[in-house]
Amino acid sequence: MLKYIVRRVLIFIPTLFAISLFAFVISINAPGDPVENLYEGAKNGNGAAAISESMIRGKEQLRRELGLDLPVFYFTFTSLSEPDTIYKIRDKGEREALSRMLDRFGNWPQIEQWYVCLNQLRQATGVSVTTDSIFRATYTQDSVLAVSDQCSQKIASLFRTDSPEEIVSKLDFLKRETERISKFGQNNFLAPIMDPLKKCFAAFADVQANSSVWKTYVPSLHFYGYNQYHRWLFGDGNWITGAGSTHCEGIIRGDFGISYSTRKKVTETIARALPWSMLFTIVSILFAYLISIPLGVQAAAKRGSLFDRSSSIILFMLYSLPTFFMGTLLILTFANPDVFSVLPANGVKPATGYPLDATLWGKFKITWPYMILPLICYTYSSLAFLSRTMRVAMLEITSQDYIRTAKAKGLSYYLVIYKHGLRNALLPIITVFANIFPLAVGGSVILEFLFGIPGMGPEILTAVQTKDYPMIVAVFTLSGFMTLVGYLVADILYAFADPRISYSSK
Repeated sequence: MLKYIVRRVLIFIPTLFAISLFAFVISINAPGDPVENLYEGAKNGNGAAAISESMIRGKEQLRRELGLDLPVFYFTFTSLSEPDTIYKIRDKGEREALSRMLDRFGNWPQIEQWYVCLNQLRQATGVSVTTDSIFRATYTQDSVLAVSDQCSQKIASLFRTDSPEEIVSKLDFLKRETERISKFGQNNFLAPIMDPLKKCFAAFADVQANSSVWKTYVPSLHFYGYNQYHRWLFGDGNWITGAGSTHCEGIIRGDFGISYSTRKKVTETIARALPWSMLFTIVSILFAYLISIPLGVQAAAKRGSLFDRSSSIILFMLYSLPTFFMGTLLILTFANPDVFSVLPANGVKPATGYPLDATLWGKFKITWPYMILPLICYTYSSLAFLSRTMRVAMLEITSQDYIRTAKAKGLSYYLVIYKHGLRNALLPIITVFANIFPLAVGGSVILEFLFGIPGMGPEILTAVQTKDYPMIVAVFTLSGFMTLVGYLVADILYAFADPRISYSSK
């Protein structure tokens, strides 16, 4: 048995690496830019140019802290047209647009020059606008800002398009606006973009004239040492000991990054919420097993009796009731001052918290009334499934020859059913028990939200609504790990339940 457990644990290592790689792929391909999600930039207003420069520096710093200035993986398999430094383009949308242009034209030197000219054009739009009394007669301040904003939007959209038709259309629009405003002479507030705009026309014409599409069909392989996946897995310090970590310790040390919604470490949220989800899940599963196993055994032993039929009807009626309906009904009945106000409606402790001098037992006595209604909802829906599974397994076991032999020898009902039959009938139940571990990680979104339990359910719901991908990836990774643990525990329990099962090599 010990050798088997060691082998299974060793198999965990490549499996966990595969899970981590899959989670990493999800995180890097998720919609949106992590920097944009995390960075709280300044709003539009006076001093927009200075604020924009400050925002750019802040985003650059945050990008370095997140490791987004690194290549994605240990190697990339691309075409000859794509350089090995395209990952250095800081904006995800701009990087994807440049990749599409590479697929369309295949000439990186010209596309790189086009990108440089676009950045010069964008910087030129940051020049402040001034108006005098003569100019206000034709253009008001609001009109100036409207035209400037419209031009800025066109320039920004150029960074995210690769269609030649759209690019030419937007450049022509900017050219028409600059020519139209140029008639005002010294009051031409679009004058700073005229020279960069000419360079953009020339650069894009050069891109079209020097197209090298054939390069997109020639494969190319690039290798990188330190990369985003390595940093995400092992941290930004020593990859073995973790010494010297500054911003990330790696998921192998429990660091899943920073939450987009709370700006706190994901591990802090999980450490606060996971114990409550595990508590309610584990306790409810234990109650369900303690109730359903005797019910299933008795129903199988008295097949076709009044107890068998009535228990089946009652359990399936409970199973058909939605948990949110039962939870609402329990709250309106037992936590309602107009009916029976005997139990708290939601939460896990008083609003004032635990007393400062409360012991562990004292905290339990304060908390247990809050657990009664949620545990009823957690437990009842599992009873029908588990009891029916137990009943079917017992019916199959009781028809075996060794059970009939035990009865023929005159053994008591208790020994036949609970000693000889029950252990062998537990195998399907043990299989179901293996799912308790990943279930405890995810929690119950509906019940935890309904009863105000600060578990993983509300956190997952919030993460999905706010596109908090670090939290989603953390739950995914932990669920995969706990699934492996669950199956290992189930295999061990199989051997204890059925002596015929042995994992030792002959």
